[in-house]
Amino acid sequence: MTSDIFFFIAVGFCAQIVDGALGMAFGVLSTTSLLAFGVPAANASAMTHVAEMFTTAASGLSHAYHRNVDWRLVARLAPAGMIGGAIGAYLLVNIDGKTIEPYVSAYLVLIGLLILYKAFRPPVRREVRDWAVPPVGLCGGVLDAIGGGGWGPIVTSTLIGRGHDLRRVIGSTNFTEFAVTLTISLTFILTLGWSQLDSAIGLIIGGVIAAPFGAILVKRLPMRPLMVAVSMIIIATSAIRIF
Repeated sequence: MTSDIFFFIAVGFCAQIVDGALGMAFGVLSTTSLLAFGVPAANASAMTHVAEMFTTAASGLSHAYHRNVDWRLVARLAPAGMIGGAIGAYLLVNIDGKTIEPYVSAYLVLIGLLILYKAFRPPVRREVRDWAVPPVGLCGGVLDAIGGGGWGPIVTSTLIGRGHDLRRVIGSTNFTEFAVTLTISLTFILTLGWSQLDSAIGLIIGGVIAAPFGAILVKRLPMRPLMVAVSMIIIATSAIRIF
């Protein structure tokens, strides 16, 4: 049990460092690691989102402190993301874990490919009032709950690809993710119960320790090499589970 906790702490720490710098990947990296560790799909997603209630709060506040948040963007993303998250969590809990796991792995491979594609796609400038913001938030919430990750890869990468300011998008999606994660986590807790989610404590500890560093790294690290590295990890680990 002790080694398990340290494993979860390490996963949470590494995933949050990447997430804070990129505005994506905590959920995907955590869920990928938990699935590889033998955790059922619904429980892996639930554990990840329970941990994210704490990590996204810490990360979001850090980004707000460093003025990386666009509050107009948050106001347009949050409601749609919360609705999508509740729908996705309800669907996942009511599907057999063995049945859904190959599809979750395939979805994570696609997310990895999306991140890789976005790493090399030249941006096109757009404004916050972009019509696509709420639909992207809704889809991001649904897929985040079902795959245990996807809010960042779907929402952050799409908005950056559509030309929104990179620093503001990363800060705003990190801040908004708390509301989305809270909705998803409450849905999982009401349907699965808390007893199956104790191992999320390790993810919480690691993620909260790492959260303050992400807001600093977003101003300093080159995005493309980090995005490529994350995409390769996600694709490789998910493809192994499929085959």
